[in-house]
Amino acid sequence: MTQGVSRRWPREWAGLAVSVIAVAIVAGVGGVAAARAAESYGRLQQPGWAPPASLFGPVWTVLYALMAVSAWLVWRSQPSRENRIPLAVYGIQLLLNMAWTPLFFGLGWRGTAFIEILVLWGFIAATVMLFWYRSRWAAILLLPYVAWTTYAAVLNFSVWQLNS
Repeated sequence: MTQGVSRRWPREWAGLAVSVIAVAIVAGVGGVAAARAAESYGRLQQPGWAPPASLFGPVWTVLYALMAVSAWLVWRSQPSRENRIPLAVYGIQLLLNMAWTPLFFGLGWRGTAFIEILVLWGFIAATVMLFWYRSRWAAILLLPYVAWTTYAAVLNFSVWQLNS
């Protein structure tokens, strides 16, 4: 291993740790809100294709891990100045992600949550596009998140309509 590469590794691992911590904070806030919401989820009228509440934890665990690695791949791909906008858009979508569960379950604002998830979807799509130019793997890792959020948006709309 060359000296330049070995010096870079502590910084690389620190960047991954920061990425994982950021996603863990978002997951933690969502998890607290979701734990409180589990009972209300079961009481909501839902379409027949709605997943069981037990599926959300494992799915989000995988999605958050993919998100953390994706952001880390972008962070390490270019000089930091060139990654400011892609990572800022990523950060905005993380905040929007964190806001959805309290809107939908905590406040019961299902219509507002639906609008919010559409905005979230737009920021995720923008993140994928911006990440594509930095690291194709980073963009690809976000595709399951796009798919799940698309599904969640349709489910959000259906539950909102069934419970209005």
